[in-house]
Amino acid sequence: MARKMIKHFAVCLALATAIVSIEARAQNGAASGPAPQEGDFVIHDFHFQSGETLADVKMHYTTFGTPARDAHGHTRNAVLILHGTSGSGKTLLRPIFGGVLFGPGQLLDASKYYLIIPDNVGHGKSSKPSDGMHARFPQYDYADMIALQHELVIKGLGVDHLRLVLGTSMGCMHSFMWGENYPDEVDALMPLACLPVQIAGRNRIWRKMVIDGIRQDPDWKNGEYTTEPRAALQIATDFLLIAGTAPLHLQEDLPTREAADKYLDETLKQMTADMDATDFLYAVAASRDYDPSAKLGLIKAPVMFVNSADDFINPPELGVAEREIKKVKHGKFVLLRASEQTHGHGTHTWAAVWQQYLKELLDESSVSQ
Repeated sequence: MARKMIKHFAVCLALATAIVSIEARAQNGAASGPAPQEGDFVIHDFHFQSGETLADVKMHYTTFGTPARDAHGHTRNAVLILHGTSGSGKTLLRPIFGGVLFGPGQLLDASKYYLIIPDNVGHGKSSKPSDGMHARFPQYDYADMIALQHELVIKGLGVDHLRLVLGTSMGCMHSFMWGENYPDEVDALMPLACLPVQIAGRNRIWRKMVIDGIRQDPDWKNGEYTTEPRAALQIATDFLLIAGTAPLHLQEDLPTREAADKYLDETLKQMTADMDATDFLYAVAASRDYDPSAKLGLIKAPVMFVNSADDFINPPELGVAEREIKKVKHGKFVLLRASEQTHGHGTHTWAAVWQQYLKELLDESSVSQ
């Protein structure tokens, strides 16, 4: 029972590696449709918001399908899909996400759409502190992250227009920023599991606890460690586990003290196996100046904004989502009722739970083009 929960919630947190990706299934002949293509695009002499500069920033990406252009040469079928904090593009290739959306006849059928799934800076196979610079790596923020995504899309892949930007968690926040910064370059936005306001209250507190916990671990050594600092990883995974899970599932699947303790021990081992403390510190700290609230009125595209009621990070009782979506000209907010089908904050990755709203958005924005 505990082993089942390890797999289940690691997916929700986008940190597990045990679930087979769509790419692997395609290689085994179990999946149909266009094969994924991976690549790297290097942005030279990139200037970060902090004032720091990096000679080369590598952006790794996966694509499915082929771009289609209209009579004027503008791309009309490109979809940008953005992952969450500490994840990577691979987390969106899992059966519960890509397996529900990317296949033949599905909503984001890869034979119809050109799907772009990047690893954000600081994540996956893109440039990150653990590549060698450690804590000397530039202190990137969300503005830097979407600027690099934009460079990849426009210059790296030659895509000048996006049919859709869909983002989970951190990607949800990036989606709002895309709509504000590039209002004429996107037809529709689907932010999943975030709030379009400054990171404050409990959301900021738990992030600051993680940041301070990593920095205060003597074994972190200002990022110059040769062995991962145990206490730093412990506090990071402890908070991820609480923030990303749903109490209903935990109570049902771990009904005894022994089951809960075993689940915790085994889950922490799995979650920390491939985690780097400095990479995680940077990823969490990147949200420090996020606040799209003042510019939400600049968004031109239809927005389908979806949260779940059992989300620890974005609790519905705050009423923030309902208030802020009113600033978006063509915005709609959906709050999914907590149920056996929702998975706390990790609901954003379970596409079957919210795909009906994606269909509604695609239908609506197709008419409005």
